Amino acid sequence: MVITEVTPQNAEKEGLFCIKNPKYPGFKLKLNWLEKRQKEGLKFKLLKDEKEVLGFIEYVPGEYAWRPVEAAGYLFIHCLWVFPKKNLGKGFGSTLLQHVFEEAVQSKKSGVAVVSSPGSWMSSPDIFAKNGFAEIHKKERFVLMARKSGQFTDPCFVDWEKNLPNYQGLNLVYANQCPLFIKSVDEMKRTAFEQGHELKVKVLESSEEIRNSASGYGVYSLVYNGKLLADHYISNTRFKNILNKELPAS
Repeated sequence: MVITEVTPQNAEKEGLFCIKNPKYPGFKLKLNWLEKRQKEGLKFKLLKDEKEVLGFIEYVPGEYAWRPVEAAGYLFIHCLWVFPKKNLGKGFGSTLLQHVFEEAVQSKKSGVAVVSSPGSWMSSPDIFAKNGFAEIHKKERFVLMARKSGQFTDPCFVDWEKNLPNYQGLNLVYANQCPLFIKSVDEMKRTAFEQGHELKVKVLESSEEIRNSASGYGVYSLVYNGKLLADHYISNTRFKNILNKELPAS
């Protein structure tokens, strides 16, 4: 097995793992996002054997984490994904995690941190606990974990709930850190309009904006008048159900 770094220069050849087709709109958006993040130290790496790509990991210096955390001095993992199911349970995720931890030690970082969660769109705490990560803090469904390389200050969550009142009306706030979100945005705008609502859409452009976002996921929030309605990607069908339940007809 080999670990290969994906860059804007080789992305079309290597692929982005979660997006196979370079013609898909999210591919270009992710590529542009990746290019801007490179100067901040972000890395996107694939684990491959001679036949296929087995998984990927994306991480960045904690000062530039795209999650609502303070993690200066750490390497911070955004995504860890092993797919398809036949590749699970074979140690591929652990191989990627060990690779990042060794980089943290070699570069004299405090360790590696991550926000995990059971359920949708984030890696489970179990894979990190299995690889020496300890729970630092739990808030709602989100678990901040770290594998430290010495006696260092813990990373911490920022208070995303205090930001909720800033979002009045119906707001979709997301970032192109995940290339899959874009496929439902236009549908959701159209659905909101058809039901008599304005969906305000904001694309977050920096890690600083993420620390002022409205959910523990950071890169996706659906908010209505200060109430968080969804903290991860939802389909247009799910959006319709939320509108019918949460918003008065107009």
